[in-house]
Amino acid sequence: MKTPIPDYLATILDQVRDQDGGRMADTVDELRDAPPERLALALCTADGHIYDAGDAGEEYTIQSISKPFVYALALQELGPDAVADVVGVEPSGEAFNELSLDENNNRPVNPMINAGAIVVNQLINGAGSDVDERVEKIRDLFSRLAGRELVIDEQLCRSELAGADRNLAIAHLLRSHGIIRDDAHSAVLSYTRQCSILVTTRDLAVMSATLASGGVQPLTGEKILHPEVCRLTMAVMSSAGMYDGAGRWMADVGIPAKSGVSGGLIGALPGQLGIATLSPRLDTQGNSYRGVRIFGKLSRDMGLHLMSADHHAVPGVRSVTRDGDSTVIRLQGTINFTAAESILHELASHNLGGEELVLDVSRVTSFNRMGRRMVKEGLRRLRESGFICAIYDPEDVVGDLEFADGTYADTVNEL
Repeated sequence: MKTPIPDYLATILDQVRDQDGGRMADTVDELRDAPPERLALALCTADGHIYDAGDAGEEYTIQSISKPFVYALALQELGPDAVADVVGVEPSGEAFNELSLDENNNRPVNPMINAGAIVVNQLINGAGSDVDERVEKIRDLFSRLAGRELVIDEQLCRSELAGADRNLAIAHLLRSHGIIRDDAHSAVLSYTRQCSILVTTRDLAVMSATLASGGVQPLTGEKILHPEVCRLTMAVMSSAGMYDGAGRWMADVGIPAKSGVSGGLIGALPGQLGIATLSPRLDTQGNSYRGVRIFGKLSRDMGLHLMSADHHAVPGVRSVTRDGDSTVIRLQGTINFTAAESILHELASHNLGGEELVLDVSRVTSFNRMGRRMVKEGLRRLRESGFICAIYDPEDVVGDLEFADGTYADTVNEL
């Protein structure tokens, strides 16, 4: 059986493809001249299953999406108390490049705006580190998070440095208050190189899934970050990752997220999955115009809002048994997107035998909308592949038995 998840992701992209609101970033030629119609979506589960659609393999610079990962590295190296001495965790309510310092202690208010990100960058590898050593420490972390070697776009870095007056002003202000020790140019060079690392949308989904899984890289199994570090990082993403639109984002979408000026957008749903999108046109807050809309659709369809009651960790498949020509697949628990994805993945990799297949949902407590849709589509595809399929549903938890092609699922009254 071919899983329907990539088809669903492609459908989401098609629904936003013609929405051309927003405008290209114009800070440097490389960003302004990037293909505006680029569009990609990728998901990576905590189990390491990756699904994508669109231009998910195209590279672009990570930009401000680097901020939560470098913040996590600082927390890992120094601990929360030492990091809190130089940067806060409160939302600023201001644009990403504002000179936002706490009036009581002159700290940047959070690590997701440029002032805070420059400070956090300076923590990496110790106060005595030079720029090359510091940046290599960051590049190495990003490569381990992505599961492949990443490189820096040196040309774009040079272009951004040529127009970095505002970041230089921020760095001078931070230095004047004793918040950073490096000279302003070195601090901005280090931060700009951090932002110039090349990634794909698939990379970002895997990196986000590592945060979501408590620091375990889902493809390699490497324990890269402490669970507490991931929790703190996602908490700050939830309150400040979308700049002055963060409150509205959490109310509407409810996924800890971070955007970047190149059009990337990531989200990490604790214990479940990482999500990444690419669409270069930006809205007035500096967030991807179509990316925001994609995340909104995913959140509503898949029941991903952090404050919803759909999050359960019970495995979806209880057992798969065969008796002669009949195979019975027993499901259990609450079937949301994550449970349904696990079910479909197991069925796609299972050597199902016989001619008849019965889906037993008698132990399922409920389906959310996306879980029901995915399980039904999986059953329909199994039927198309040649199985005689039916559902055992004594409590009528599935409800609507109509498939996407207008046909209906057969039922059985007993097993």
